[in-house]
Amino acid sequence: MKKILVTGGAGYIGTHTCIELIEAGYEVVVVDNLCNASKEGLKRVEEIVNVEIPFYRVDVRDKTGLIEVFKQHKFDAVIHFAGLKAVGESVEKPIEYYDTNVGGSFILAEVMRDFNCKTFVFSSSATVYGNPKTVPIKEDSPLSVTNPYGRSKLMIEEFLQDVFVADETWHIALLRYFNPIGAHKSGLIGEDPNGTPNNLIPYISQVAIGKLDKLSIFGGDYNTPDGTGVRDYIHVMDLAKGHVRALQALENKPQVLIVNLGTGNGYSVLDMVKAFEKASEKTVAYKITKRRAGDIAACYADPTYAIEILDWKAERELDKMCQDTWRWQSANPNGYPRHK
Repeated sequence: MKKILVTGGAGYIGTHTCIELIEAGYEVVVVDNLCNASKEGLKRVEEIVNVEIPFYRVDVRDKTGLIEVFKQHKFDAVIHFAGLKAVGESVEKPIEYYDTNVGGSFILAEVMRDFNCKTFVFSSSATVYGNPKTVPIKEDSPLSVTNPYGRSKLMIEEFLQDVFVADETWHIALLRYFNPIGAHKSGLIGEDPNGTPNNLIPYISQVAIGKLDKLSIFGGDYNTPDGTGVRDYIHVMDLAKGHVRALQALENKPQVLIVNLGTGNGYSVLDMVKAFEKASEKTVAYKITKRRAGDIAACYADPTYAIEILDWKAERELDKMCQDTWRWQSANPNGYPRHK
């Protein structure tokens, strides 16, 4: 059985990916510093899959701590989720974003090399396309960034490609996510941000549950059908399955795979409000306010290459994404218990 280290594995995408990995027959070990996650999420994953998951509270910037984990386990691959992920916050705190995202990835790759673990699946982002000239976006679209979060992801992509140029025994996948939403069908795990959510769907769901008064929509004057930003929303379980398929694709030969993980459908903020109102049978109050720094008008994927190279396609429709989000939120109105 192949053993996979999942960094940031107690977080939103990490927990859901642990389920897919275990159900696909992999053994999973998690490291997470719990800065935006709760150990409770991992406990619930164990409940869902009925498997104990070794957990280490280690920051990926902590080289000594990572070395200790690698001494205890012989890993076949690493899936690297650990990092800071809010566009708006990255504009306010660029130093923290480069330190955590870029610095942490450097240290992780160094430790992997020293332990001869050379399969690296990286959690990248569609933000590396910046403000795209055309949509849908293909993998060979021009790269540019509009905020430090996106730039940190692009820097890591470039660094990993340089690693491969220097040593072509690496197996690397750069997975460019669009907008993950939804939750596991059990309702036991889901997205649980600390404090006020930065992402749209957690914010909408907290308005629907009554925790927040109203949604602020940043910009109503974009060049889109209704003036609000358009994004490609993908169910987190579909995204998780994409990681399993990436691991399987990397087994064939050393390479760098660059793949979009999205649905190919663009939905506006107001589309999402309506879809969530339908799923929750609640009214979501909102106000349109000024644009947010670093945001763009429209961003959605051309998923053709993922179908071709990974034999992977997003399967869950928007209604299902919203229903699963609401099941999680309504069963856990305050998210996970806040003990760490």
